[in-house]
Amino acid sequence: MPVLNEAEYVESAIGSVLGQGYAGPVEIVLALGPSQDGTRAIIERLAAADDRIRIVENAGMDIPIGLNLAIKACRYPYVIRVDAHTELADGYTTRGIDTLERTGAASVGGIMVATGRPGFQAAVATAYNSRFGLGGGAYHGGDAHEGPAESAYLGVMRGDVLAEVGYFDETLRRGEDWELNYRFRQAGKTVWLDPELRVKYWPRSTPAKLARQFFATGVWRAELVRRLGSRNPLRFFAPPVLVIATVLSLIAIPLHASGVLHGILGWIVALVYLGPTLYLLLLVYAATRASGLLTDRLRFMLVIAIMHFSWGTGFLRGFVSGAGSSVDTSRTES
Repeated sequence: MPVLNEAEYVESAIGSVLGQGYAGPVEIVLALGPSQDGTRAIIERLAAADDRIRIVENAGMDIPIGLNLAIKACRYPYVIRVDAHTELADGYTTRGIDTLERTGAASVGGIMVATGRPGFQAAVATAYNSRFGLGGGAYHGGDAHEGPAESAYLGVMRGDVLAEVGYFDETLRRGEDWELNYRFRQAGKTVWLDPELRVKYWPRSTPAKLARQFFATGVWRAELVRRLGSRNPLRFFAPPVLVIATVLSLIAIPLHASGVLHGILGWIVALVYLGPTLYLLLLVYAATRASGLLTDRLRFMLVIAIMHFSWGTGFLRGFVSGAGSSVDTSRTES
């Protein structure tokens, strides 16, 4: 478990791991970054009371580096990748290992079930769980079926198989799970989705944090596109196309209004309005499908727009100039 500034969630996350009731020996190895919110004190208190909790220092804060440090420190053959923003459902460990052995897969993952406290976080959770929010990834859906998958949430794996493919790519700061599963598949191995494996996920709780998270995710997805090209799913290109169409629309509106654009050229340029218009209709339709009061539905629309435009803007930045040293600051800034 990589951990950085997770004082609000980390104790529950650790408790859900150690409370699984798995029949074999269990440890949790925490890759602890330089937190500033009291996270270290919480973890040190828990570790002093339970020798199954072990700590490795992750001074650089990068998630893939922390994951590799923790994995290489593991004493047991099965590795379960978890996050400090998550809580594992009862029986997750036993079910995951059983499915891993039954299928012979390189990695087994389950379903992310986003959960939020009333208000903005609840709207973010609704967006995560909706096909309108994250673009239809199987592990975000409630109607997913068991079987081979492009990727799966988190992962139950064997340490020797991880070593065989070279662990997580430490040059990435986002998208490391998808990229690892891509390498598994390229090596002829199977990534398996088991919908019975369910993980509660607590998303970002403010608009600023959500925007920073999705901007960084978009930047690093573009970096993966630069590296892997067309081997990325087409759905990843929808948000940047939306951002481009919206910017062009904002440029075209005053040109149309002033008469600079007219005639056939004006009609051709007017086609750029189609993207933002259809997107606005999609937002309205998504809101009608959501539950709750009018304020809840409007908040849901806002969340989806923040996710898509932040992701798309980040993607364009990353595609043009590469990811560079871009980081997700949603857990280090208020």
